[in-house]
Amino acid sequence: MIDLSTTYMGLQLKSPVIVGSSGLTKSIGNLEQMEEKGAGAVVLKSLFEEQIKFEIRKVFSYEEAQSSYTEAEDYIRNYAREHTLDEYLNLIQEAKKKLSIPVIASINCSTAQEWPAFAKNIQKAGADALELNVFVLPADIEREGRDYEQLYVDVAENVRKEVSIPVSLKVSNYFSGLAHTVKKLSWTGVNGVVLFNRFFNPDVDTESYKITPGHLYSEPEEITHSLRWIGILSGQLQTDLCASTGVHDGKGVIKQLLVGARAVQVCSTLYKNGLGQLDVIRNEMLEWMEQHNYTKISDFQGRMSQKMTNNPAAFLRVQFMKHFAGIE
Repeated sequence: MIDLSTTYMGLQLKSPVIVGSSGLTKSIGNLEQMEEKGAGAVVLKSLFEEQIKFEIRKVFSYEEAQSSYTEAEDYIRNYAREHTLDEYLNLIQEAKKKLSIPVIASINCSTAQEWPAFAKNIQKAGADALELNVFVLPADIEREGRDYEQLYVDVAENVRKEVSIPVSLKVSNYFSGLAHTVKKLSWTGVNGVVLFNRFFNPDVDTESYKITPGHLYSEPEEITHSLRWIGILSGQLQTDLCASTGVHDGKGVIKQLLVGARAVQVCSTLYKNGLGQLDVIRNEMLEWMEQHNYTKISDFQGRMSQKMTNNPAAFLRVQFMKHFAGIE
């Protein structure tokens, strides 16, 4: 009997496949289908910092502020924050009533302030864990790289002080010293690091002269980037690693587990193929494990990481020397 169960951030998962945060995970009906089709956990659609600010502006306009008392302004602003959060807390509570798999809340944050208070309420609502999606593009030409790195550390430390549930950081690859930065993040006490989140990518319409959205969904070819870094970091950190971006089928999940991922997030493939793709992924994993005589995930997890493989240099190779030199 093949067992797909595993652990991630101390959570017991019936499968290493986690549905990543997206518009698909804001519907209770979708969440129930995801569990039915084999998801090991779900990450709810993120609560955005921008969303909170929008709610504040919508409730309390500039014109109204000119004719109100400071106390009233503070009250309305606080109400707007709580109203946005209440909707999210209701989603968590309802999901916990309907699902038996872990429900992971998500905050998409770009500052190190305010979020710890939100994290407290999310824990009280019953979330099994919290994923902090730190989404900051290092585009300020006057700001040094270490300042961006410190933001991630500050966010993690501030939230860890306030909650006891497992916390993960979903990070980008925009670091000059990625391995060292992830190691520093692991020192903050976070229980998991997710590699990698995916930025909105702009494109240019050459006829209308407008900036338009680039590819919204990942492609299977994008798996190689997270595959490299999961493989390099596996076995070197005191935190779990979760793979994200470019995983579209069971083979992709197996690859990430082989290089050392504890869990794997999928999202784009569900938009492209429907929630039934979770069934496909599960069946492909079971078929591969049966063909290779594995009965549980731990039988092969990390076997192909840099630390365990017979060819560790392959993870560090960055040039196509062999290809361009014509060497067979």
